[in-house]
Amino acid sequence: MGGLTFRTVCIRGSGEWNEDALIVRERDGLFGVVDGATSLVPFRAPSGETGGVLASRITAETVMGMPLGADAKAAALADMLAEANRRLASEMAACGIDPARKEALWSAGALIVRVRPDAVDYAQAGDCMLVAGYRDGSYRVLTRDQLAAVDRATLRRWSEAASSGITGRDARWQAVLPTIEAGRRLANAPGPEGYAVLNGDPAFACYVESGTINRLGLRSLLLMTDGMYVPKADPAEAFDAEETARLVGRMGLEAYAEWLVQYERSDPDCTRFPRVKRSDDKTAVLLEFADE
Repeated sequence: MGGLTFRTVCIRGSGEWNEDALIVRERDGLFGVVDGATSLVPFRAPSGETGGVLASRITAETVMGMPLGADAKAAALADMLAEANRRLASEMAACGIDPARKEALWSAGALIVRVRPDAVDYAQAGDCMLVAGYRDGSYRVLTRDQLAAVDRATLRRWSEAASSGITGRDARWQAVLPTIEAGRRLANAPGPEGYAVLNGDPAFACYVESGTINRLGLRSLLLMTDGMYVPKADPAEAFDAEETARLVGRMGLEAYAEWLVQYERSDPDCTRFPRVKRSDDKTAVLLEFADE
């Protein structure tokens, strides 16, 4: 697409699999990131993939394969994610996953954007984030981290476990597990702490968010999974998408991602910066717009 360039990163964290996925349909101006989450009830495909890998893969493949008309806008992007959610439900049913057990469901957050000549449309679920950068140096966070309250509760419990003398990741994980399970039950649920996530639940269609912005003064768009956040020492402190966008703008996307990996490695036992894994998967797309 004329006047638009892009860069991507997709880095496996400290887990066995990279449960993130990229979406790039340059000809259609369609880009996205997907963040799969492993089910709390263990599941492995015959070739070894976790449910998180399968959820992100199904989401990305669905969006990559669906037609997108020239007049399609934000609602069409939300429909793409809803179709991916339906396909995810079908695949889980084929594998015998009980849809009533939210802790057993494969799930994924997602963000897709479609760049048009005069506007940008987006659809989002979970904690995949979209930040616009403008030519006057300002930034604008366009999406809401729907999992912020759930994540803060998990990290607070992790910090409490560490402070109480529980050592080792496995032992802390067991201490935190009831909090994580409670968070999974809020997926696609009404109420102040509910959040949208692709997990096969038909209610997802009620909670996926979408919108449109114009391109006036727009310099860049950063699409990212939550692994791109800078970890915080205080579990009550909210992750900051604008902070990440500013660091990417100053350092460059690839250099920032590499710096972040090293930053996490400086705290291998996840004590100084509470988190449930040493390094989360990191996926992002940086779109940059030429002067108009």
